[in-house]
Amino acid sequence: MSARALLPTRRELLPAVSTAVLLFVAYPPLGLIAPSFVALVPFLWALEGPASAPGGAGMRAARLGYWTGVCANGLVLYWMVVALWHFTPLSLAGYLASVFVVLAPGWALAAWATERVRRRTGLPLWLVFPLLWTAVEWVAGHLGDLRFPWLGLGTSLVRAPVLVQWADLAGARGVTLWVAWVNVMLFAAHRRRAVKPAALAAATAALALAYGVWRERTLVLRPVTTVAVVQPNVGFEEKRGGRENDSLVLELLALTLKAESLPGVRLVAWPEAAVPAYFYDHPRWERWMGALARETRIPIVAGGLDVEFRADGSYEYYNAAFLFDSAGSSRSQPSYRKRYLVPIVERVPFLNPRWFGNLRWFGGFGHGDRFPVYRIPEGRFGLLICYESAFEDLARRYRQDGADFLINITNDAWFGRTVAPYQHASHLVMRAIETRMGIARAANTGISQFVDPLGRVHGSTPLFVERVEASPVLTTAGRTLYVRLGDWVAALALAGAAVLGVAAAIRGRAPADAASR
Repeated sequence: MSARALLPTRRELLPAVSTAVLLFVAYPPLGLIAPSFVALVPFLWALEGPASAPGGAGMRAARLGYWTGVCANGLVLYWMVVALWHFTPLSLAGYLASVFVVLAPGWALAAWATERVRRRTGLPLWLVFPLLWTAVEWVAGHLGDLRFPWLGLGTSLVRAPVLVQWADLAGARGVTLWVAWVNVMLFAAHRRRAVKPAALAAATAALALAYGVWRERTLVLRPVTTVAVVQPNVGFEEKRGGRENDSLVLELLALTLKAESLPGVRLVAWPEAAVPAYFYDHPRWERWMGALARETRIPIVAGGLDVEFRADGSYEYYNAAFLFDSAGSSRSQPSYRKRYLVPIVERVPFLNPRWFGNLRWFGGFGHGDRFPVYRIPEGRFGLLICYESAFEDLARRYRQDGADFLINITNDAWFGRTVAPYQHASHLVMRAIETRMGIARAANTGISQFVDPLGRVHGSTPLFVERVEASPVLTTAGRTLYVRLGDWVAALALAGAAVLGVAAAIRGRAPADAASR
């Protein structure tokens, strides 16, 4: 195979770049609504074009998908170079590996499978593509230590929560399936110069809007408690550059006293890794925090490091969070240990992380395997650390186990002033709607915020300022269909993709004009 067959043609490159730009402006911080529904149209236009390019139809489709994935992920995730630079000068290599090796192949698979199924079965694009796209999106979030469910297609609509209220039925994956389908219908309307596909797409948007308006008017919200989120604004270099650790903890304690003075506060949340070392090395920190919680009668959620020593002398360490209850104890309820770890930085994928013990920022954190629902007098809550906000199964699990609300703690200092903090925070809109739980988010340098069960965001803080914000956290009664059934749309998409694959294998090549119908 020649090198030319692997590179995009001019006819393929323009649609790839167009799709990338449209997705970039659809996601936060811009969050434009219309681009979500047309972002894939240039990609589909090229996918459905003539198959005379180098490599044949299947190769052409895979190549188009791959390079569109490179352009889209490369642009949307440009911040990875900035973020990872804090950890290693190999950040560019990590960014390129993420885009070229992990994410873009999923786009290639979706394009190749779409072309193959269409050519061999003659099934319509509106049926084939949304199922395959949604299945591939699910796969991206389930790749073991390389899982990265960042910004699914449905998440592009978080700036218009009224349109995605039905995620309480079908989850974010259901919204992805719908948005992909609308893209196909608008592409069909443009290609055929037909009104009907666009009218059908508009009708579904009207239904989504009507459902959203109804839910916003009828869903009963009730306050659980008032939470204060502490944003200490400790920069990356300041924290990692040797600043005296006691001063960091004392600063957080002072901000907690400030939070305690705000009206109605009954719980204070510190950000991820706020406690800069292990408690067993610094027992005075645990005493200070316990004393403050006991004196104020206000529990404190604090991100820090946890460790478990084994009988054979080995140990496992965790990115964790601790609850200091109103009696000042951090031992009455177990620590939460982060389950989903950031690849490379927190956990080296697939290999024994201890092999990299002498390499700074090659992580060996353990995967947490316990999911406590914390109890305070006013209610119950679950914890999400950092990008666990992108994993819908954790929030759903907490709701099933009786949580009334969620707390998300994170340290986004390493993102700098890129778009990443806005993208990161956006996942919580979907988690709130899916579970109908309110969420309080405490971020070291921002964005700290509150999200109500309707996905409405308030109390958002600016980046890189010291701030303490307090707000009532709301919840709802009952359990949503999504919480009860889980990610049933993903199961449907995966089953549908399997059926399409089998049908393509059985049918063989359809008549030459079948794929054009």
